[in-house]
Amino acid sequence: MDQPPYGMNRCRREIVLAAMVERCSNQRWTLLAAHVRTNHVHIVVDADVKPERIMNDLKAYASRCLNRFGLDDAARKRWARHGSTRWLWKPEGLSAAIRYVVDEQGDSMAVFEAIDPSG
Repeated sequence: MDQPPYGMNRCRREIVLAAMVERCSNQRWTLLAAHVRTNHVHIVVDADVKPERIMNDLKAYASRCLNRFGLDDAARKRWARHGSTRWLWKPEGLSAAIRYVVDEQGDSMAVFEAIDPSG
C-alpha cells in the first residue's frame, strides 16, 4: 500500500450509497441490499453480468461521485484491487446474503434494502 487505508465518515458513506443506487438504476441492475461501512461495502445485486464487472463499475462510479464532492484528493485510492464476489443461485442463499448485508454488520450505517413486493 502506498497510501493509508481509506475511511468513510457519514457523509462519504451516504455519497457512496447514493452512487451505488444511481449506478444500478442506470445500468438496469436490481440492487437488493447494500451496506456502506467505514472501510468497506457489502452489496447484493441481481444482474445479467459477471459480479466482477458490477464490483469494478460500482467502485469506479462511487469514486467519481466522491471526487465531484471534492472531499479527497482526486488521486486518492479508496478500494482494494479486488473484492469478494459470488453467484447466488438459490432463493435461500439470496435471502441469507441480504440478511447478512442488512442486519449482520454491526451498527447500521448507510444501508439500502429493496422492498419485497411479495410481502
